[in-house]
Amino acid sequence: MMTAIQKRLFRLQDKDYQAFSAKLNPTVDPETIIGIRIPALRALAKELKGSDEAAEFLSVLPHKYFEEYQLHAFLIGYEKDFDKGLSATERLLPYLNSWALTDSIRIKAFDKAPEKLLPHIEKWLEDDHPYTVRFGILCLMNYFLNDCFATRYPDMVAAVHSEEYYVRMMQAWYFATALAKQYDSVLPYLTGRRLEPWVHNKTIQKAVESYRVTAEQKAYLRTLKVK
Repeated sequence: MMTAIQKRLFRLQDKDYQAFSAKLNPTVDPETIIGIRIPALRALAKELKGSDEAAEFLSVLPHKYFEEYQLHAFLIGYEKDFDKGLSATERLLPYLNSWALTDSIRIKAFDKAPEKLLPHIEKWLEDDHPYTVRFGILCLMNYFLNDCFATRYPDMVAAVHSEEYYVRMMQAWYFATALAKQYDSVLPYLTGRRLEPWVHNKTIQKAVESYRVTAEQKAYLRTLKVK
């Protein structure tokens, strides 16, 4: 028996997109991917937010389908109360099995008080679940690379040691973004070989691909690749 929300999700199914989504999310069982484009999922989340139907849906974990987790992430993203948003996030994180699901979480309440996240980020970075670790790094990238930047934050990311591909990719994404926003402060992590070689080289690759890094900076970064 399908739930009412599952029926609504299947009405949004795009089978061509299903195959594409399965390729983007190789850690997810393709049988659990319905195939729904993100704008359609966001529109459904907007329609459902604040409803009794949404509250009932959010109360049930685990979900069966990949898009149910995405919808769950979009719905909790509307939360404006910090503590409720944090509780909802920590309840969801252990169930996530894809970079796309982790990266779907953006809680409105966190935007207003990111400093309150720091003790939780520190805990997430030490978690055994790779997608919880990835989310911790993502939060440092989203909230702590602008006015409140300090080198203690890239220190935290550099201290993460993981063999998980999607954790290491997130580290590289973080440092490439940091180079675009805090170049002078973050460059020593490369010149001083403070990152693991794979993360070091992937950081340079991503920075070189970025339009926010100058041509002069890119030329220098290419000289820093390690073998």
